[in-house]
Amino acid sequence: MLQKDYKSKGLRLLKKGQKGMIHAIFSRFGLILLLFIVQVLILFGIFIRFEEFLPHIFGGSVLLSVGMVIYLLNSQINPTAKITWLIVIMLLPVFGVLLFIYTQSDIGHRALKVRVDEIIKETKKCILQQPQVYERLLEENAGVAKLAHYMHRSGCHPVYDNTSVTYFPLGEDKFEEMLRQLEAAEHFIFMEYFIVDEGLMWGRVLEILADKAAAGVDVRIMYDGACEFALLPHDYPRRLNALGIKCKMFAPLSPFISTHYNYRDHRKILVIDGHTAFNGGVNLADEYINEITRFGHWKDTAVMLKGEAVRSFTLMFLQMWGIDEREIDPSGFLSYPAFPREEAKGYVIPYGDCPLDNDKLGERVYMDILNRSLRYVHIMTPYLILDGEMETALKFAAERGVEVTLILPGIPDKKIPYALAKTHYASLLESGVKIYEYTPGFVHAKVFVSDSREAVVGTINLDYRSLYHHFECATYMYGTDCIAKIEEDFQDTLARCRQVTMDTVRREKWPVKLTGLLMKAIAPLM
Repeated sequence: MLQKDYKSKGLRLLKKGQKGMIHAIFSRFGLILLLFIVQVLILFGIFIRFEEFLPHIFGGSVLLSVGMVIYLLNSQINPTAKITWLIVIMLLPVFGVLLFIYTQSDIGHRALKVRVDEIIKETKKCILQQPQVYERLLEENAGVAKLAHYMHRSGCHPVYDNTSVTYFPLGEDKFEEMLRQLEAAEHFIFMEYFIVDEGLMWGRVLEILADKAAAGVDVRIMYDGACEFALLPHDYPRRLNALGIKCKMFAPLSPFISTHYNYRDHRKILVIDGHTAFNGGVNLADEYINEITRFGHWKDTAVMLKGEAVRSFTLMFLQMWGIDEREIDPSGFLSYPAFPREEAKGYVIPYGDCPLDNDKLGERVYMDILNRSLRYVHIMTPYLILDGEMETALKFAAERGVEVTLILPGIPDKKIPYALAKTHYASLLESGVKIYEYTPGFVHAKVFVSDSREAVVGTINLDYRSLYHHFECATYMYGTDCIAKIEEDFQDTLARCRQVTMDTVRREKWPVKLTGLLMKAIAPLM
């Protein structure tokens, strides 16, 4: 445990940024919330007003519903999402159709999608796949090589060797090493995080960032706009700019109802000088290092990369940073030496998942691991809200004799996702999937490890938000030294879990069961 009396310059400089209830109510947050509520009331008021005429146009609404059903059945929408929309449209024919048209038109993201496509095209050849690396992997494992081929096809995600990977089984472990690496930065520091919250962790990091910026290091930080809704004031980027730190907020919240509340930047990336990178589930907030207790012990994981694969995380950051800029030229930052680790074993593929394309890369990597597994697939995830394809992949792996084991939270952070996870338990258990819950607290780790040869550590949860609605990233590893440590950590964590059985499922409290059953109908929209 870190010393609580540590007084950092970062905390002193930005202490006034902390927000209380009064500040929240009378701030931009309060205005956004008020305007949002007003719009919801107006929309429902309009619907209720026109509802009086529904008996006169009943035939029209029936034809409209039938037409939408036929359209949905023939669309390329995820099958589970189709069911949800069918339910919504059957219950609210007119309003449901209008809601579907509005969400599918994706008004809030047309410009964003165009810009993201432009950036991907502009930067796709910034990092070329080394043919000899791919050919060597193809000789060692054709299945993994074909996965690497698919990942590179969907974006600039080459497979690398000459990269060492260090695994951190707790957020505290990552934090200590992160501070050491930040202190050693000489040229640039790039940070992209979903959550930044004032406290000891962010205070100590901020102190280093401010000192490095003053020394001429190019320091950039980007965090998701959802932070301003509850954690940071709207002018926080300006406050950091005053310290010499370049700061952007990705997709600031708008007071207007929009699909923009999806597509959050859920990535966690730290790149230092182009030769060191961090990735994993750990955000910049004190609960992630167990400095404060929110839901019991917080179990999280991360990895540190050193070597050539760091270039991919450098490019991923610059792609997101350049979304609101006219031009993006990452070549200067990619030219910094990566210091190849020639003694490092195995292969590494850093990759990002974008919700604005048709490649569900995060889900497909997980499914490919399940489909190629021979002995076991061990998984840690905080949420389990599955579509039909992912549930089938988990069950099929277990049914063909692979040991599929899931570790989930014993103490949830959100009651509805917790209840939704339990709706999958019976079906998975019947197929032979083993399920455990972490009794000391909350598991926030996103880990896949299989057959002592391949693993994924990153930000991608097993839920709709991560697999379909967010910008995500992860590190795929094959044959790296740290895979044994990942499996060892899984077993250590498993020893502190309670096993879920069919009897456990039957004895679940009825409010949890009812919540799960009711919310499952709209799970893809959550």
